[in-house]
Amino acid sequence: MADVNRGNRPLSPHLQIYRKQLNSATSILNRITGIAMLGSALLIVWWLLAAATGKAYFDLVDGLMTSLLGDVVMTLSVLGLWYHTLGGLRHLIWDTGRGLELEAADRMGWAMIVGAVVLTILTLIFV
Repeated sequence: MADVNRGNRPLSPHLQIYRKQLNSATSILNRITGIAMLGSALLIVWWLLAAATGKAYFDLVDGLMTSLLGDVVMTLSVLGLWYHTLGGLRHLIWDTGRGLELEAADRMGWAMIVGAVVLTILTLIFV
């Protein structure tokens, strides 16, 4: 039977009037960093396989990994790793039922962003 109330249902928010929230942005970025870490892991495996293959091939791969582009990619990988780790900690806190209020969730979102940048800088300085 046809749904006679079809026209009376509320419409979902349109993209032009929907205000983006920090929680949705940090959640999406957390998923993106998870996928990007897979790419970083593949680069490290490629580097290790090149080391096991031979000196000439290792020199080629190591040259790429230690070039300016390689340094940028690895720095962004460290940033993504810290961000994803802090996102996991945030989810562990949420799993206990804490920090679910909007203000607390926003504070944790900003803490993830700032914390990832600070931890990345500290990692680059000390490692």
